[in-house]
Amino acid sequence: MIAENLIGFENLPQTIPHFCLESFRRHAKPDALSHKINDVWENLSGEAVIERIKYIALGLADLGVKAGDRIAIISENRPEWSLTDLAILSLRAVNVPIYTTQAVEQIRYILEDSGAKMLFVSSKKILRHAEDAIQSVERLEKLIFFDADAVPENDSRALDYQTLENRGRELEKIDSQIFETNLKQIQTDDLATIIYTSGTTGEPKGVMLTHENFTSNITAVSKGLPIKTTDRSLAVLPLSHIFERTVFYVLCANGVAIHFCPSFDQIATFLSEVRPTIMTAVPRLFEQVYHKIVKKGKSAGGWKTSLFDWALVVGQEYWNTKDRGEFVSPLLRVKHSIASRLVFSKWRAGVGGSIRFFVSGGAPLSRKLSNAFWAAGIPVLQGYGMTEACVTCVNRPDDSKVGSIGTPFEGIEMKVAESDGEILIRGKNVMRGYFNNPEETAKVIDEDGFYHTGDVGYIDEDGHFFITDRKKDLFKLSNGKYVAPQQVESLLKQSPLVSQAVAVGSGRKQVGALIVPDWETLKQTLREEGISAEDSREELCENPHVVKRVQRDAVEFTRELNDYERVKRVYLLPREFSIDKGEMTPTLKIKRGVIDEKYDEAIDEICGS
Repeated sequence: MIAENLIGFENLPQTIPHFCLESFRRHAKPDALSHKINDVWENLSGEAVIERIKYIALGLADLGVKAGDRIAIISENRPEWSLTDLAILSLRAVNVPIYTTQAVEQIRYILEDSGAKMLFVSSKKILRHAEDAIQSVERLEKLIFFDADAVPENDSRALDYQTLENRGRELEKIDSQIFETNLKQIQTDDLATIIYTSGTTGEPKGVMLTHENFTSNITAVSKGLPIKTTDRSLAVLPLSHIFERTVFYVLCANGVAIHFCPSFDQIATFLSEVRPTIMTAVPRLFEQVYHKIVKKGKSAGGWKTSLFDWALVVGQEYWNTKDRGEFVSPLLRVKHSIASRLVFSKWRAGVGGSIRFFVSGGAPLSRKLSNAFWAAGIPVLQGYGMTEACVTCVNRPDDSKVGSIGTPFEGIEMKVAESDGEILIRGKNVMRGYFNNPEETAKVIDEDGFYHTGDVGYIDEDGHFFITDRKKDLFKLSNGKYVAPQQVESLLKQSPLVSQAVAVGSGRKQVGALIVPDWETLKQTLREEGISAEDSREELCENPHVVKRVQRDAVEFTRELNDYERVKRVYLLPREFSIDKGEMTPTLKIKRGVIDEKYDEAIDEICGS
């Protein structure tokens, strides 16, 4: 059985362009893709999208792009990213996405390792960041810029996007069938993309994904989630990431109107304007939203704060009871109804007022925050996937367990290795392998075709999977006990005083945490408690009263863990961990090896040597 929105698609060649182009034709939406220019929303109709993809593809063909050529893109979220992606794939060429936040050396490495023939760049800002890497890669034949004012005058390889489209338009006048002829040549097992992994350790590896990897995922996700053609979505996660890119294909194939958000800084405004019904996000977004809500509720004062605090307690009790499958008493139902009307209705309005469900991935979302959003009438479906296997499982709106990553989509096998608890995956969604790296491929895909994820977890009696941590991130204390740092960090980030947290203590006596405070909230809290907050961040990090205040929260929020897992002491840092300093990957994952080495003395101080 195929998903209702995809009936008829089973007769199409199983390739990404066929799925997406057919959907643009079939649904003929006036707002198939939308973006904001100078504070005005501009819509691209399905027909216009098809025309532009055609001209871009033909323009690339006119420049010499052939099947198998690797074409790179470095850009923030905007329609041109997806138009270019589909144009590249329409030529049987291969898309190599690059994060705009990627370090210059990694950009150079990706361009050289992939053998990219051409590179699309969005803007002057992105060019300034990547220019040293771009100029050092001589094999790049063409540089194509989305923004015309970004084209450098002294580079003969450079041209603007409009010029490229014009070349394609002229080529179509000569041969109107050339685009359709190219489409017919695409094979299901053709390589579609090489996505370079974040590289928390060592150089990034190029993950090879075929058209079938994606189209099997499109069908599976479409059957597993209740996606409607009337839905609106907001794309805020980077399209260079497997999660958002796969979701784009799924939404596109289902006729969903997609709106592009170029940065997290703009999300509040975009939510209120787009009023999305479904959307993907990461825990960091929910943590920030939750802390802002709590801060506003706590600062209201008087009976309003009391009402807010009461609603939070009721929400936790209500959804904990629901999640455990227990009977919800009439009294608790009434309390929740009042809390929903007086408090949680404002939460729903804050995310646009129309959300049917969020899908969250990339990291675990704490139980407390999950309960809070579900109780507020904002379903957050936690899911799971990775570059090497696309989107593999998710909770469903009518079958969700807080803390779990849900159940696998149809056609995807998942199991837990008996030897060490590692999660294993097999299916059409699993990558072909690592580009130019058969040795690494052999390490992760076994003889039976199972991909070894590196994540450890378990499966409950109802078939829901739970991830406890990354296998390589687990660390052992000097007493021999193993600690799962992600679980600890998830609890720490429930505190409104905490912006970032890294659990540490490998080989030490006890668990500690390196914490970057939410400085605005912390200073306000210190003033309310009669502690001076006027010093610099560096001075506040050294102030024992300030350290103890944050430490109090850390101890309280990790109290539910086993004694050896609880955070005993904290070390405060004045600035956030960053990609530029080599402490995080472009997907915002902590490079634990870098952190352990960089803050070795601080870790000894709080964890014991």
